[in-house]
Amino acid sequence: MDKFWKFKTVKNKIGEDEESTENVLFLNGVIASESWYNDEITPKMFRDELDRCKGDITVFICSPGGDCFAASEIYTALKEHNGKVTVKINGIAASAASVIAMAGDMMEMSPTSMLMVHNPSMMLFGEASELEQGIEFLNEVKESIINAYQLKTGLSRSKISHLMDSETWMNANAAHDLGFCDRILYTDEDDEKDAGNMVFDKTAMVTNTIAAMKKKLKPIAPKETGADAAQFEKRLNLLK
Repeated sequence: MDKFWKFKTVKNKIGEDEESTENVLFLNGVIASESWYNDEITPKMFRDELDRCKGDITVFICSPGGDCFAASEIYTALKEHNGKVTVKINGIAASAASVIAMAGDMMEMSPTSMLMVHNPSMMLFGEASELEQGIEFLNEVKESIINAYQLKTGLSRSKISHLMDSETWMNANAAHDLGFCDRILYTDEDDEKDAGNMVFDKTAMVTNTIAAMKKKLKPIAPKETGADAAQFEKRLNLLK
């Protein structure tokens, strides 16, 4: 079986003679591309490997999503973990992967990464009553996903529901503004504020400069083209 997760213990030097160890979990690719639902072995494998990680853990996510029930179990396992969970989105956390990202005590995004939320979906077939049951089921699944988003962001359920209806893609800044992301990697919060003001000032400066230049420009007279109207009159008279 091709696992979409990988646990690793990383050693970091903190001095010439000292080093620390860090528990790292990589979630790459489709969540549960082969099996998870109605499978006791795969979830148990994940939980057993997570249990062997003592203390804090860093989770790197680069996934387009997948099985929402697999995501739910991973989310719960991370929330239950005895240690601080730091989630870092280094590429994309879309759909079910965005739910897992909400498990982080600290959720950080690379400035080039993306987060996407949308409504759950599944294949449905059968009689009208079975389709209606399927719709009710999807609505309940959506409510369960909203629970995770709301716990993290503090946004209203109606706001989150609207974001999901619209299939919302968020860059790091947008995710940070909405509360999905706690910190943008490689930046300092004070620097972010200064950078934001600088962008605003530059925009105003450019706008004012263009307006000033327009005032100084003299209107350009249109070039004369064609013959004089009197000449056309003479030609028309010759045709009579």
